Amino acid sequence: QVHMVESGGGSVQAGGSLRLSCAAGIDYFRNCMGWVRQAPGKEREAVARIDIDGASSVARSVQDRFTISKDNTKNILYLQMNSLKVEDSATYYCVAECPLDPESTDFAFWGQGTQVNVSS
Repeated sequence: QVHMVESGGGSVQAGGSLRLSCAAGIDYFRNCMGWVRQAPGKEREAVARIDIDGASSVARSVQDRFTISKDNTKNILYLQMNSLKVEDSATYYCVAECPLDPESTDFAFWGQGTQVNVSS
């Protein structure tokens, strides 16, 4: 059974780009999906979400830099991250079944996470 498996994390210098991918079972794509991040010692942050119909939103902290998208034919969720900052360093989790509050991190399903490290 395929759950949610993230990939694409790594180390990059500030100003660089990374694209995270999340391969997930088809059932997850019948829900709203998103990305949540957590840095050591900090609270979780809902970064981006995308609805079943493709409508998407991102947190103010990443607006104009991050884009969420999905490929329903391949069952892959993406997070394109540009102009990365040191403060973007965190573990990024693929999540599904979104809470009503767009700022909430109370998603029902979580992947294992992928680490992103941004150096100055």
